[in-house]
Amino acid sequence: MSAHTTFDWWFRNRQTGRITLGQSPNLPITIFAATTAVGVLVPRGPVRTAAAELAVGVLAWWAVDEIVRGVNPYRRLLGVGALASLALLAVRARRR
Repeated sequence: MSAHTTFDWWFRNRQTGRITLGQSPNLPITIFAATTAVGVLVPRGPVRTAAAELAVGVLAWWAVDEIVRGVNPYRRLLGVGALASLALLAVRARRR
């Protein structure tokens, strides 16, 4: 398999035929960005805790959506990486 063919396989959008590395933000990523900003700006307390929990939930939603509906293998792998990272963070949090 040539480098060009490998690149195409990883990054070619299966719907449009164009190369896709990133996409405009969708609803879960927009919510994730907003809740993360709240978590950074709000001092410790219930609002910050709720924002953090919501951020984790919508990031998991985005990851599963990318795994299931990602337009190319690269996007699906991003979803797998995000979901694996969340799982590792959950395991670490339970050990504390």
